[in-house]
Amino acid sequence: MDKKIIPERIANDAALKTSEIIKSRSDYMNIVNALSQELNVKTWQIENTIGLIDGGNTIPFIARYRKEQTGELSDTELRRLGERLEYLRSLENRKAEVIRLIDEQGELSDELKTKIRGAKILQEVEDLYRPYRPKKRTRASIAKERGLEPLSKFIKEQKETEISLEEMAASFINPELSVETVEDAIKGASDIIAEDISDNADYRKFIRTLTFNLGTISTKGLTEEKSEYEMYYDYAEPIRTIPPHRVLAINRGEKEKLLSVKIDPPKDRIITKLVGKIIIDRSPFGVLLSETIKDSYDRLISPSIEREIRNELTQVAEEQAINVFGTNLKNLLLQPPIKGRTIMGFDPAYRTGCKIAVLDDTGKLLDTTTVYVTPPQSKVEESKAELKELINKHNVDIISLGNGTASRESEKVCADIIKEIDKPLHYIVVNEAGASVYSASELAAKEYPDVNVSIRGAISIGRRLQDPLAELVKIDPKSIGVGQYQHDVSQKNLSTALNVVVEDCVNSVGVDLNTATPALLQYVSGINSTVAKNIVIYRDEVGKFKSRKELKKVKNLGPKAFEQCAGFLRIPESKVLLDNTSVHPESYVAAEKLLNKLDYNEKDENSLKEIMKKVNSLDINKLSEEIGVGEPTLRDIIKELQKPGRDPRDEMPKPIFHTDVLEMKDLRPEMILTGTVRNVIDFGAFVDIGVHQDGLVHISQLSDKFVRWPMDVVQVGDIVKVKVLEVDFDRNRINLSMKGLN
Repeated sequence: MDKKIIPERIANDAALKTSEIIKSRSDYMNIVNALSQELNVKTWQIENTIGLIDGGNTIPFIARYRKEQTGELSDTELRRLGERLEYLRSLENRKAEVIRLIDEQGELSDELKTKIRGAKILQEVEDLYRPYRPKKRTRASIAKERGLEPLSKFIKEQKETEISLEEMAASFINPELSVETVEDAIKGASDIIAEDISDNADYRKFIRTLTFNLGTISTKGLTEEKSEYEMYYDYAEPIRTIPPHRVLAINRGEKEKLLSVKIDPPKDRIITKLVGKIIIDRSPFGVLLSETIKDSYDRLISPSIEREIRNELTQVAEEQAINVFGTNLKNLLLQPPIKGRTIMGFDPAYRTGCKIAVLDDTGKLLDTTTVYVTPPQSKVEESKAELKELINKHNVDIISLGNGTASRESEKVCADIIKEIDKPLHYIVVNEAGASVYSASELAAKEYPDVNVSIRGAISIGRRLQDPLAELVKIDPKSIGVGQYQHDVSQKNLSTALNVVVEDCVNSVGVDLNTATPALLQYVSGINSTVAKNIVIYRDEVGKFKSRKELKKVKNLGPKAFEQCAGFLRIPESKVLLDNTSVHPESYVAAEKLLNKLDYNEKDENSLKEIMKKVNSLDINKLSEEIGVGEPTLRDIIKELQKPGRDPRDEMPKPIFHTDVLEMKDLRPEMILTGTVRNVIDFGAFVDIGVHQDGLVHISQLSDKFVRWPMDVVQVGDIVKVKVLEVDFDRNRINLSMKGLN
């Protein structure tokens, strides 16, 4: 298929799937063109991608195995395209629905229909629909029931007449309809005009824009007590410049009833502009209309615009917080595994004792115990002897120490053991967030039915060092603790976004089909939780998978699921070389043609490495035509054959091994240390320098150059050099700098 031409059938299918309401090809192309302009992507790429998404293909599959059709769009670009596609489809649906609803009322003009169809965002559609939306009884609707609408039209026309306003209003007096006086009639007519002004889409648009660009958001403290919100007790900032994290902090303070929050708009400017748009020169009713405009703004427009702007600020802030959480989670999940080492998982505690789990280099549980190196028991020497015995018995290489309660005392014991024992040994402080959640989970109970709940935490701490991705997927991403304000955002949106991050990480690394748990397998493209369980059941009953083809025997894993998942599953034990690569089975024939062309001898173990050196001298364009695949696919095949079974995480910086303890009291200004980035937030990054209290590198200290966004400089898991600026023992804070060091 010519990658620049989408078959009419696929295009039409995609257009039809847009919705039952959007039926025309023109509506479909409106969406395609909008996406093309917004994302700066060619229309053929958009159309092909829509066809692939609507064909039931996952984003990881499309990104990895349909590069020719998408023009090599990345998974991030495809996710963005998919999100915007969903929004634009919803927008088109809403436009069609609003047009239908207004038409049923007999109020749809060609001009209004054109405006609705031309709306670029949902807010514009809702503004246009506002005058026709069914409302609860309002002052305006009551006035209309009393027959005062003609009087309101008379006033709005602002024509010079021989009849005075009072005389005209007198003709509407009707005690039976509760219009007792001239003042009652004029007041009711004014209420109708005020609502008409409030419902005008053009007015609302410029008021919203002016308020956002020129207004401020201000907060006042509702208490005099000290709290984390003290800086907001008397605070104001322009709406257009307030950073997302501050919006969420203010929202939380308001929710906890410690802050009052309001929007301060440029009211005088807004009123002046409304007056200029509504009141004509020498209007006979200028004074009345001026008062009506002020009433409309104060009573109807301002409160709703304030709600809309606060909602918009919150939505943007939540998206930002979720993006930060997702980026941090991705970098945490993709930290390099510690392979080929025996690990001692050390879960520190006080009263109940420290839980210990020894794991072999495959993660298999070898031994467990509980030691009391911390108060109140403080059996330090006895515990050290027991730990040394375990270390020698199982030849432990690394102690994986949780960073929670009692970690400081436990670290001292680990450092002492390293000095006293006659073998190479290190320890690493591991973020134990979520370990207790996993310990008590149904999954942990199934994995370790005969192991005490408290010990399972130590197992998790040890295994997340051996393979962070495989272990952390067992825990709700929200419990891993690498975000900010995660409890203040939409939990549904957060869960959806984080699951997408986990899915992308799992599929970018690949999964060993013969060792993966259901928790890991369910994130593989095309595999749901039921199929994941069925894979493990098959493996338990039949034995290890010997080839990817064998996957087709798994219950409920049909042809489509096989197509989506096969390339992401690895089988190191397979006799087929390609089964342990990310080369998709649909490309095996092409890969074999390449190997044959390069004179590959599968009996010679060194043959593959040697022949792949020849590739650099070949014409890739010509070679792709000979083999019958696109250039992107051929490049991917070559990359995999150059290093079969490659793990992209191996290219990431390794964690820092420790042999001794550094305490906060040891820190001095100007000290240069090496640390690990634990969390990145809007205003900087927290770095673990080995003293049980992460130091903050403020955004202004991240680089010698101006930094707009911390993640442009650092990521979770990065190993960085830092300089100590200040140590505040009273507030337990450490200020660091990276300027001139990295």
